[in-house]
Amino acid sequence: MAPTTLTADQASARLHELTIIDVRTPGEYASGHLPGAHNIPLDHLDSALPALKTAADRGNLLVVCASGARSATAWRRLADQGITAATLTGGTTAWTQLGHDIHRLSGTRTPWAMDRQVRLAAGCLVLTGLIAGRRRHAARWLSAGVAGGLVFSALTNTCGMAKILARLPHNQPRAAHLDATLADLTG
Repeated sequence: MAPTTLTADQASARLHELTIIDVRTPGEYASGHLPGAHNIPLDHLDSALPALKTAADRGNLLVVCASGARSATAWRRLADQGITAATLTGGTTAWTQLGHDIHRLSGTRTPWAMDRQVRLAAGCLVLTGLIAGRRRHAARWLSAGVAGGLVFSALTNTCGMAKILARLPHNQPRAAHLDATLADLTG
């Protein structure tokens, strides 16, 4: 079954009636999110299911990520638990491209977006493999492995490196922030 989707224009028109769940990392969320969005990273979705069930019983849920891939995964998890939700077609990327307003957390240093973190890590690994490969030819396999991972990522619309980088401390929600979000959804 395919998820129910809303375009950015449809979501913008219904913003006042939607509870928006942003499943990106806290760093991505801080860099810009839909107005009123609640940040529950995909890795923490299972622990948030009771709060999401309560929120869905009160109104319509819209699950959002950067492109729509992670929100589709979140939608499947929610649907498996009997929680009705929709996803935003094209994610926050489409939202901003169409000129819709985004909010940023004030007074905080904004971490890099996940795609930027992936580009930095991939570039560093490829460069390391090429430089080390000048002395030890086997080190070039590091560059080849990263290149293969990037091709696989593009073909499957998944990213193993992003999953690994999402576990770094700066990409994790602070317990107080996640607790406050869950309390807001249930209250």
